[in-house]
Amino acid sequence: MKRSFSSFIHLRRCFLVVMILFALSSVVKAQLSTDFYQQTCPNLLKIVRTEVQNAIKSEMRMAASLLRLHFHDCFVNGCDASILLDLPDGEKSAFPNVNSARGFEVIDAIKSSVESACSGVVSCTDILTIAARDSVVLSGGNSWKVLLGRRDGFVANQTGANVGLPSPFDTLDVIISKFANVGLNVTDVVALSGAHTIGLARCATFSNRLFNFQGTGGPDSTLDSSMATDLQNLCPVTSDGNNTAVLDRNSRDLFDNHYFQNLLTGKGLLSSDQLLISSDLADTTSIKSLVQSYSSNSNLFLADFANSMIKMGSISPLTGSAGEIRKNCRVVNS
Repeated sequence: MKRSFSSFIHLRRCFLVVMILFALSSVVKAQLSTDFYQQTCPNLLKIVRTEVQNAIKSEMRMAASLLRLHFHDCFVNGCDASILLDLPDGEKSAFPNVNSARGFEVIDAIKSSVESACSGVVSCTDILTIAARDSVVLSGGNSWKVLLGRRDGFVANQTGANVGLPSPFDTLDVIISKFANVGLNVTDVVALSGAHTIGLARCATFSNRLFNFQGTGGPDSTLDSSMATDLQNLCPVTSDGNNTAVLDRNSRDLFDNHYFQNLLTGKGLLSSDQLLISSDLADTTSIKSLVQSYSSNSNLFLADFANSMIKMGSISPLTGSAGEIRKNCRVVNS
């Protein structure tokens, strides 16, 4: 009887914790809204779309870069534009971002256009959130209604970026844990990994798979052999690691489910990509079945991706009187 009562108390506490977290999540979503700038900056979405379109016309890769900026922002300190700050010890110089994160000048251009239309009203983090959505849409993906009303943070967190951002070298359990730390589940892991259907990656992020992988004397056995040969030629041992390869082989710029089809045939570029289908943990969770479902059902992937982006965009935003509206996305207001 004692044990039964103790179990009941434990379950009741767990239930209360879940209910509190749900309530807090509901409060955040209530503070963010799709029409936040309807009165104060009615042309905001049109302005951002035009600037993103111009940037992608100049360089198609920029769509992936802007999407990645939003991802790397929200995983550190929440969605607060901390990644945009120019600081000696800022997130830009963290290991996952240095010589890698890009698109800052596009955000600057968008901010300038927005400020010309409605000065001091729109946060840099909301601009980044809209730009990420538009990057997907302009690459052929689905649209979704972006929740707005975030404010910009005052500090960057280089340590948080170094330890909190998922890495291409992480094991799948570590990746799942890093997503869980910001309130995202395994469906979000797989769906958001699908962002790798566009963009490029430097040799430094995958060359560990090409030569003497884990002491085997050869390439990663889960990597397609013809792809391994191509990548070895692109990224020789003597390379500086800065050459780039497409993340989604044979489908570089189209936002679709081809990335998942590649995983099924050993053509995932990053180790963290291929683990979604080849690791034991993928087998024992819903991850492998999700990859298989997304590979054959584009609509399912695009719908889940949109939902996961909305969830990610709601990670610990500053709202109300918290934070500020930066005049320049690179520095806090004086």
